[in-house]
Amino acid sequence: MPNKKRKRLERPTIHPRNRYSENPPDFRLLASLYPSFESFVFYSHDGRPRIDWTDFNATRELTRVLLDHDHGVKWWIPDGQLCPTVPNRSNYIHWIEDLLSSEIIAKTNTSQDKVRGFDIGTGANCIYPLLGASLLGWSFVGTGQSLLTEETCSGQMVSGEPDPGLGDILSEKSESLTSNPVVSDIMKEYHGPPVLFGVVKDGESFDFCMCNPPFFESMEEAGLNPKTSCGGTAQEMVCPGGERAFISQIIEDSVILKQSFRWYTSMIGRKSNLKVLVSKLREVGVTIVKTTEFVQGKTCRWGLAWSFTPPLKKMIVSHLVEKRKFSFMLEGLQRQFSAIHVLKSVESFFTAAGASCKSNTLSFIVDVTASKEHVEAILKSVPQKIDESVNCHFMSETSNGSSRLHTPVDDKLCFHVSVFQQIPGTLLVRGSLNHDGNSESGAFSSIFQQLEEVLKKEFCRQRPL
Repeated sequence: MPNKKRKRLERPTIHPRNRYSENPPDFRLLASLYPSFESFVFYSHDGRPRIDWTDFNATRELTRVLLDHDHGVKWWIPDGQLCPTVPNRSNYIHWIEDLLSSEIIAKTNTSQDKVRGFDIGTGANCIYPLLGASLLGWSFVGTGQSLLTEETCSGQMVSGEPDPGLGDILSEKSESLTSNPVVSDIMKEYHGPPVLFGVVKDGESFDFCMCNPPFFESMEEAGLNPKTSCGGTAQEMVCPGGERAFISQIIEDSVILKQSFRWYTSMIGRKSNLKVLVSKLREVGVTIVKTTEFVQGKTCRWGLAWSFTPPLKKMIVSHLVEKRKFSFMLEGLQRQFSAIHVLKSVESFFTAAGASCKSNTLSFIVDVTASKEHVEAILKSVPQKIDESVNCHFMSETSNGSSRLHTPVDDKLCFHVSVFQQIPGTLLVRGSLNHDGNSESGAFSSIFQQLEEVLKKEFCRQRPL
């Protein structure tokens, strides 16, 4: 009998070392300690203290009191600047801590040396250096996009004084990179100055770089989400080509700088961009690529890390392990639809075939139990969608020569589907099997493909070819 209290282990959560993992910010306590924050706290009908997340002053004051109360940091930013969330940014810091402490690549520092990080686009809030220093004692060099101008690319320093040799170096860099078709495509997307190359001094080395890139291509796109107010200037939020172009520039620079950094890292807002960027990293010859997922409340982001340092141990990847998790993005969501509409449609998709569903609208999760007949009902309309793994594990011939679906030993599929908020107009839909078993994942893969097609037709704007 399945355990009804079974935890949903598959769903990513806040980093376990994040100080808010077990103890979320206590608004009631903070309001009693900080009168300036108390004015932004109100109480819902169930007595829970809350703040208005669409109020920039409220979110800024929350960040200020969290940094003061939990980190001993006095902090403030002017109106309009990007206001970071402390728990979310702490997740990124702890993930880098995991990378540095792992035995994947050699440690270049001795135990007495302080970890040295490079924050790309520090911005007015300076959040990553503040958290890295207060939590782990790291030191940082921080830069902003505005520190480099187009003159830099022609061999001129920001001050206007020429840098002898910088122009030659950049010319050599351009010649070597344009011969690589992958990097050539990158250069077509991004027209700004280098992000790391020419900024990092000769002979300088760092344990890592990190970046919260400009996610959007325009301020109009950045302002589409009416449920949050994190502020942000165009310089902090916008880049021609968006995050994909900006991170591609970091990849381009890393090809030249190589082992000046043990780890190159960046946060990513769209899973579709993650796949493209990982592909580019493989093609430019990095030795290691690592990814993770940051989940904070209903918001989901990804982390991407790569290195040119040879691994200490040969990394063996099994291609025989069946997937138990599948996901896809709903991009270009029509304005009248939200995550709750998608969640209801997911439930309807499975109940229409007779499957049992239980929805949790607070966590945006639908738990599904489907029998052999339910699975067949979902798949029979488009049998050509059944992939190779389904054919291997689920199909068998009947006495009359027709094919029918074979189900797992327990005669049912148990899984859950989650809906995560992404950037405005974009949602992530993820499905996770609740049990082990290679035979299950093949059918689930096909079911999830159909779900993707149905949801995209129902909710997403069709882009012209």
